[in-house]
Amino acid sequence: MANKNLFLKLAEVFNGNQEIERFASQELIANAHTPLVLGSGKPLASDFINTMQYEYAHPICSLILEIPFDWAPPETSNSRLYKQHSIFKAHVELLGPDGLVHSNKVRIGLYGMLPHSEYGIRTHPAEEIYIMLAGNCLWKRGAQAYQLASVGGRSYHPSMLPHATKTEQSAFMSVYLWAGDLSKKQYSYDGLPDE
Repeated sequence: MANKNLFLKLAEVFNGNQEIERFASQELIANAHTPLVLGSGKPLASDFINTMQYEYAHPICSLILEIPFDWAPPETSNSRLYKQHSIFKAHVELLGPDGLVHSNKVRIGLYGMLPHSEYGIRTHPAEEIYIMLAGNCLWKRGAQAYQLASVGGRSYHPSMLPHATKTEQSAFMSVYLWAGDLSKKQYSYDGLPDE
């Protein structure tokens, strides 16, 4: 069963020391036997596939590529600017209020960006962590400069911490978790940082 294998393997990815990762792992294990509600499948762009097949990608990427997810940009905001800055993203919410498996406790999903892209400053009430599965990207947290994250790297965002993401030569794929306030109502997108 694809869901059982995927959720159990993702539970192993959330193996850091932070409480948020332990919580993600517990929720994935608790929901591993619930079938995924899949659509007809919208494939990933070749840049994502190539990055996820690279020898340094996390082994879970091969399992992710076998499942016919409906990959699409996330719909976290209805703002025109947000939508303009989302066309280069691939996303699927696995577990959560809008997930393939319903949960009111977490939002866990897969998220990536194509090369040479930038997703600007955003804030939201949910506590959040991204764990890199394939490729490289740069994360900006608060007033800090962008910092590189590679496979296995993490970017943790406490509630309402402004953060941004950009890519250079490669696409990236990650798994993310939202915990706490899962509502999108207070999500704010402010566009590209002034740098």
